[in-house]
Amino acid sequence: MMQTCPLCGSRDTHHYHCDVRRDYYRCEQCKLVFVPPPQRLAPADEKAVYDLHRNSPDDSGYRQFLSRLYTPLLARLPPGAQGLDFGAGPGPTLSRMFEEAGHPMTIYDPFYAPDRLVLERQYDFITATEVAEHFFEPGRELERLGGMLRPAGWLGLMTKRVTTREAFTRWHYILDPTHVVFFSDTTFEWLAHHLDMRLELPAADVALLQRKPG
Repeated sequence: MMQTCPLCGSRDTHHYHCDVRRDYYRCEQCKLVFVPPPQRLAPADEKAVYDLHRNSPDDSGYRQFLSRLYTPLLARLPPGAQGLDFGAGPGPTLSRMFEEAGHPMTIYDPFYAPDRLVLERQYDFITATEVAEHFFEPGRELERLGGMLRPAGWLGLMTKRVTTREAFTRWHYILDPTHVVFFSDTTFEWLAHHLDMRLELPAADVALLQRKPG
């Protein structure tokens, strides 16, 4: 059955891989790999997986993990830049790290901090760590986040990237049932062009997109 890409909307997709639980399709236009909608978890089941997470701002190992995005993004921010941590999870930590560095932060999470009023504001930077792979509608979500940035603002995404089909078949990242979309370098290049933003890939699981100055 032909599937529509949830990022770019193309119908030029093909079956890419299957395992015992799910099928995976790849878009020929933007190269996103995605799980078809009928095979996604229901919201309650999705939240049950997130409730198992034990992330904490007091966990030095978790801070070190987040530093893969935090360090390169911090180096690009002007003093006092205001940020939003989108998808902060049950133990917001990245927002604490930026606040400790002098950057006021707001948090949003559809399950744990669902105040949608914060999505009506503008920010100097927005972070989404280990979030993009959960988006059911990544095209709509990423366009919205890009539109919430002030001129020259940064969107920082942290998500592991697809490399080859062979590696994908052995990839632990697809074993998480809440992971439903998978980006590659080419996907981020397509996204940057689509959003008219500048792309940097400072690490294997980090993408920084900058909105053009006003």
